[in-house]
Amino acid sequence: MSILVTGATGKTGRHIVRELLATEKDVRILTRRPDQVEPRPGLSVVEGDLMSPQSLSAALDGVERAFLFPVLPAIGAFADAARHAGVRRVVLFTGAWAAGHTERDLGSWVLPRYREAEDAMAGAGLAEWTVLRPAPFATNALWWAASLRERGVVGLPHPDALCPVIHEADIAGAVVRTLLDDGHHGARHTLTGPALVTQAEQVAAIGEAVGRTLRVERMSPERWRTEAERFLRPGIAGDLLREWSETEKDPSTALPVLPAVAEITGRPARPFSQWAHDHAADFAGA
Repeated sequence: MSILVTGATGKTGRHIVRELLATEKDVRILTRRPDQVEPRPGLSVVEGDLMSPQSLSAALDGVERAFLFPVLPAIGAFADAARHAGVRRVVLFTGAWAAGHTERDLGSWVLPRYREAEDAMAGAGLAEWTVLRPAPFATNALWWAASLRERGVVGLPHPDALCPVIHEADIAGAVVRTLLDDGHHGARHTLTGPALVTQAEQVAAIGEAVGRTLRVERMSPERWRTEAERFLRPGIAGDLLREWSETEKDPSTALPVLPAVAEITGRPARPFSQWAHDHAADFAGA
């Protein structure tokens, strides 16, 4: 069985590739930077880009199953190309906001964009498709890394905001199982971590992992938005601020903890404390 992995050099993609190779499957990755990929038995590399449809033919030739990284404007073209190439199964992840678990999510900027991408794949005529909708990634805490390393403090607009953030390894585990196991055709699974955790609690867990006292300072939402929009689209920044503000005021409005990770992978979702220990080197001081 040949499996294509897109987004393979990212934090989640690396876990996907590692797990698939451990099952002795032939893995092919599509990347813009093939020179940065370490050669490994069972791994082949095709240079290309999801936003360049002409690069997809070589990547999809002979592929039976594929993981599709959420480059949203490219989803429809990829799904069509996969169907024409005879790819049987495609797994895509978007985000938990697409599930509309709360009134806030139903009104989010990103929900219609996620659903449009999901529907493009679902309507492409593929034999089998699955959508995974992960909660906000624990790796978003890496946004704080430079400040925590350098000053031992991070500014947050809503430090008591709650979310069941998810370890990227659990997303990867769910991707691998839905690629390999039957019974997920047409499903749209929402993936979460095992517990609601505040941002302040995340900072405390990182401090414990690195053996340092780390602090949170409350900053204004306006200042956070100005800084965040250097690397986030304004709509996403607005969605995040609304979620954080509402869940800080009323924890019952947070995304609920759901059992899909354990149900799909057969193992419990990893707590944030595990993520903090796994990424301690990213936060260690000089």
